Amino acid sequence: MGEPRMAKPNWRCPSDWSEWSEWLAAGLHARNRWRLPVLLVGILFAQGRRTVTTWLRAAGVSDDYRDYYYFLAALGCKSKSVATQLLLLVLRVVPLPDRLLVVIDDTPTKRYGPHVEGADIHRNPTPGPADQKYLYGHIWVTLSLAVRHPRFGPLGLPLRAMLYVRRKTMAKIPKWRGWAFATKLVLAARLVEWIAPLVKQAGKMLWIVVDGGYVKAPFLKRALRAGATVVGRLRKDAALRYLPRKLRRGQRRGRGRPPKYGKNRISLAKRAAHRQRWETAKCTVYGQTVTKLYKTFLATYRPVGGLIRVVIVEEDQDWYPFFSTDPNATAVEIIEAFADRATIEQDFHDVKEVWGAGQQQVRNIWTNLAVYHLNLWMHTLVELWAWHRHRAALGDRRDSPWDDADRRPSHADRRKALRRLILQNELFVATAGWSLPRKITRLTRRLVALAL
Repeated sequence: MGEPRMAKPNWRCPSDWSEWSEWLAAGLHARNRWRLPVLLVGILFAQGRRTVTTWLRAAGVSDDYRDYYYFLAALGCKSKSVATQLLLLVLRVVPLPDRLLVVIDDTPTKRYGPHVEGADIHRNPTPGPADQKYLYGHIWVTLSLAVRHPRFGPLGLPLRAMLYVRRKTMAKIPKWRGWAFATKLVLAARLVEWIAPLVKQAGKMLWIVVDGGYVKAPFLKRALRAGATVVGRLRKDAALRYLPRKLRRGQRRGRGRPPKYGKNRISLAKRAAHRQRWETAKCTVYGQTVTKLYKTFLATYRPVGGLIRVVIVEEDQDWYPFFSTDPNATAVEIIEAFADRATIEQDFHDVKEVWGAGQQQVRNIWTNLAVYHLNLWMHTLVELWAWHRHRAALGDRRDSPWDDADRRPSHADRRKALRRLILQNELFVATAGWSLPRKITRLTRRLVALAL
């Protein structure tokens, strides 16, 4: 007789989580879509190093590992469909304003091994104490929805990402993968072109927030054609110009098109050094209401192709220039929108530290795309599950008196709360017909707390 097969645990997930898992799987082929909810629960309960094998072991499907690896490759090809389903779910669950704020930025994930497709040496944005200027891995151009929770403040809901592969690395990817080269700016523009029609169908306006690295014509012009408003940070030596001179009444216009840009350049440094025309306004920045000192004016900018609103913000040690492609935007809207760009940095931290993005040592480029998206989607699903729940249900700090009891629950706290609820459901069902002593019940609760 052979060895007994491992029993598959029938996790009793909350009804909303089960419904959402089925909703996301609706964009996949009917033959394999049932695997996605199983895999999501395995990711939720995986311990230690977050490899795909630990996912499958936590889900209780280790015997079927080959089919799940094939499923991951297919999921990577269908990541756009699943991301669309997730966006529609967010629009349905979260009460969002008429203007959606979307943040786009890129982040690396470390990888190991020479046979990982698409991996190469990239600049390390966080060198750390060892001062590692470069790392070997993948670069992900990621799109995240920035929202403001009524109790917890700004949050990020990552939706979709695209893998940037250097041109010289393309030769190492087999041609039958069907992978084409594209720059980071082009990948970011494709993300905007994907989400813009969906936001328009929902009857909402779209604002895109980017850092200075994406304030370039290949991205800006495609984003504007998609109908989005772009907010970003300018270089301090940006080639801004005055508005074109208007014709006086009765003056005839010459031949050719009317000018888009003024003839004289604007010096941001001189504008910031001038003592006059500074204004103050109260802004909600990083969850706190502060008073900002700023200057604002209109200018023309060639990468945008016309008129922009410029805001110079004075800080304690320096000044920073920001802009919006909507000239009617207020300075407060621009300052608050760019401050909410920090939500994607927190997303990158949580996706790597809490969910272990980059630890899944897979080689196929489409499988790499799938596992990174699964980490993004798990982050967003947990945030959606915790959206309407009270602070006390998400984080219990009675065993940590040294901690601040008033701080908002972290993403790791929300994940633990979901896992705790599922385990409690399992124990309740298993012991529903039993008469257990109090000591056994208390011991079981303590063991569950230690397991989490």
